[in-house]
Amino acid sequence: MEIKNNLTMQEVEENVAAMRQIFDVVRMISIEGLFSEGFQGDADGCKCYSFWKKDRRCENCIARKAAMQRKMKVKLEYVDTSLYQVYARYVEIDHEPYVMEMIKQLEIDSLIDSQGSEKLVYQLTGYTDKLYEDALTGAHNRRYFEDSVKEVNMPGAGVVIVDLDDFKLYNDVYGHQAGDMALVTAANVIRSNMREEDTLIRYGGDEFLMVLPKIGEAEMDMLLEKICKAVYETEVPGYARLQLSASIGGVIAGEEPIENAVGRADRLMYQAKNQKNRVVTEHNAVMEEKDATVKAEQEQGKQQILIVDDSDINREILSAMLCEDYRILEATNGSECLEILQQQGTGISLVLLDIMMPVMDGFEVLSRMNRNHWIEDIPVIMISSEDADLVIRRAYEMGVSDYINRPFDAKVVFQRVFNTIKLYAKQRRLVSLVTAHINEKEKNNRMMIDILSHIVEFRNGESGMHVIHINKITQLLLDKIVQKTDKYPALWQERSLIETASALHDIGKIGIDEAILNKPGRLTAEEFETMKTHTTIGADMLRNLPRYQDERLLQIAIEICQWHHERYDGKGYPDGLVGDEIPISAQLVSIADVYDALTSERVYKKAFSHEKAMQMIRDGECGAFNPLLLTCLEEIADELQTELQPEL
Repeated sequence: MEIKNNLTMQEVEENVAAMRQIFDVVRMISIEGLFSEGFQGDADGCKCYSFWKKDRRCENCIARKAAMQRKMKVKLEYVDTSLYQVYARYVEIDHEPYVMEMIKQLEIDSLIDSQGSEKLVYQLTGYTDKLYEDALTGAHNRRYFEDSVKEVNMPGAGVVIVDLDDFKLYNDVYGHQAGDMALVTAANVIRSNMREEDTLIRYGGDEFLMVLPKIGEAEMDMLLEKICKAVYETEVPGYARLQLSASIGGVIAGEEPIENAVGRADRLMYQAKNQKNRVVTEHNAVMEEKDATVKAEQEQGKQQILIVDDSDINREILSAMLCEDYRILEATNGSECLEILQQQGTGISLVLLDIMMPVMDGFEVLSRMNRNHWIEDIPVIMISSEDADLVIRRAYEMGVSDYINRPFDAKVVFQRVFNTIKLYAKQRRLVSLVTAHINEKEKNNRMMIDILSHIVEFRNGESGMHVIHINKITQLLLDKIVQKTDKYPALWQERSLIETASALHDIGKIGIDEAILNKPGRLTAEEFETMKTHTTIGADMLRNLPRYQDERLLQIAIEICQWHHERYDGKGYPDGLVGDEIPISAQLVSIADVYDALTSERVYKKAFSHEKAMQMIRDGECGAFNPLLLTCLEEIADELQTELQPEL
């Protein structure tokens, strides 16, 4: 039967009567009531959701959807073991909006045959598997834990938290693709060492939860040590420099929900993280405490905290709060604190510093730590009963990481100490990884430039040492000139770039005829003019790399290629630049090139001695140079002989 959208009350009554011959329930719901907080459903005062034996509104309320979309909506709804089909249709009765809801119980046996039923079950099972599977690692996901594991009691089961060490750093340094590959690799290693009946769950971003039914303490300890070792020894495909390790905490569950055991395992995992790549279980922790040697080693391996306070009782209270997990050093004033910092350096993981002390107060300690740059590597938490905003603000401005007021709360103190040490440790590790990554890239870049330069030299009939010599001489000149003057302020930032770019100074010779390059005698005037074009050829080659034109390294290389044969008096080539019209990068390489050319053997000449070469440069036989650079060359003369002459 067709239902019109606009009906009179009489038409509605006729339609409802007709529909009740087909449906088990037919009712009209007002829009006003449907969207009100105190919705009571139909005219009989029955709550809409009471029909479905629920105590609150359905999340998937089909009547609301029909009202909002002004159309017919259909859904299936289970009540206990019965299946209902529900229709909701938007209508207007005498221009007032309503929803007509029609409900019919379905006979499940008549809906689908046995073969179709099997297919449906198979599809639903597959859907459930996907619902509870972590898409990246293939382990169960956190939803599986929440729905199926969290509240379960499994006495005698091993409950284990596995946390990948420094995972955030892998993402930051190598990128998220490397982080994903690390997670997949770790999951595969863990899974390959588990028993068939064990369960692996990706519990957090870099954390896995293992549930090990019916396992003994000793067996679990052996299994976890095996997994810890396997994770450390595995290599992440495509990221050979990425070193995996895991901190693992494990417990045996009692008569308790698994969730409670997870909390205990998590605390043990954080103990393991103090050293990383370590397993801590309730069982081995007890065994280690009984072993005096192990205990002594543990004490030695603990991170050190320096407590600085002139009050004996304050130092004693703080020490008692922290001594179980940290090695405690004490100082009674700021002067003693600085002495210990001078001796221990970054061996101190954190300083707990009072403000008001004799001899030297806390603010003076902070001032000295800033002056010596210790504050950058050693975190400080201020401890004081002083709570004035001015004092606290000054402490933060001087670099403290946190501020704790007396009287002390043991849990608050421990957590703040733990968080601060962890943050600084990650920061140091990140700096180390980034530095190593940058050094590796610089090394590879230099190697490629050296290879290219060597190809040019090989074609030029030179020994292959010329580029190395130019690089070394340029470096020595740079070190000296930045000490002597601030006339060229950019040199501080560009030293490394100039050293690297110096290797490309003669790259333009690749465009010069070999007969001219390797001519044993003196060049004719015409040949010399051709030879001079290697400066512009090299610069033009580099200018034709549009992708890198904004890179300062390429800009400096172009300067050096084009102008390393210019002279300070304007008598050089190709452009006859005078004085500091010549970029300082080109001036540096120019004098380095001349010195090495004089002291090296060429197809057209024998090598001059260091003394003879220096005299020729002083006398202007090779052209005029910046007087400041000539002074620098004189001052590095001994180093030139020491570092270069044995190779000549």
